[in-house]
Amino acid sequence: MSAEARLQKLGLELPTPPKPGGVYQPCVITGNLAYVSGHGPLRADKTLVTGRLGADLDVAAGYDAARLTGLGLLATLRQSIGSLDRVVRVVKLLGLVRSTDDFGQQPAVINGCSELFRDIFGEDAGVAARSAIGTNALPGAIAVEIEAIFEIKP
Repeated sequence: MSAEARLQKLGLELPTPPKPGGVYQPCVITGNLAYVSGHGPLRADKTLVTGRLGADLDVAAGYDAARLTGLGLLATLRQSIGSLDRVVRVVKLLGLVRSTDDFGQQPAVINGCSELFRDIFGEDAGVAARSAIGTNALPGAIAVEIEAIFEIKP
């Protein structure tokens, strides 16, 4: 089943891709790789999920924020390449989690994005190499920021 068909089967709708908030490209394609810039958890009403894991948010809320961020990443990717069916595989995810010093469940938070990609692209193509890192600050006090690299068909 194609990625676009899986997206529909899961009942997921991609948001409008966010506009750049600085001097950068949302997606850069070089050769057969698409590098998607860091995205935050942007809701449909254009508000951001903010807070600090371990203080304001629990793992479930962080997971949901990472899933929301993954949908935004896919929206930007689709806008850049035309169709998610061009994705050969998810190569790499870098997830940053705004968290307290004693919070150590960053991987469980970023699973919100990782599991979304697995469900859309399949077990082999959708599971990437990944880093999940805690940080004390992110722009706009967002809960998570995630960037991704995809291998794409010409």
